[in-house]
Amino acid sequence: MPTVPVVDMSQCSECESCLVISPTVFRRNNETGLIEVVELPEYPESEILEAISICPADCITREEVP
Repeated sequence: MPTVPVVDMSQCSECESCLVISPTVFRRNNETGLIEVVELPEYPESEILEAISICPADCITREEVP
């Protein structure tokens, strides 16, 4: 089953490591200033796993989509 990355903003330290590792998947919303996941038809698994492993706040997870 496919998964999508999710950022728990209540835990996010806004270090921007996910933006550096995977700018095609994560971005900073210019209006809210918050990190968000870009809506894509498919997410690069290796980039998501790397972002999860390097995140100092452990706020990135994956959720299954139907």
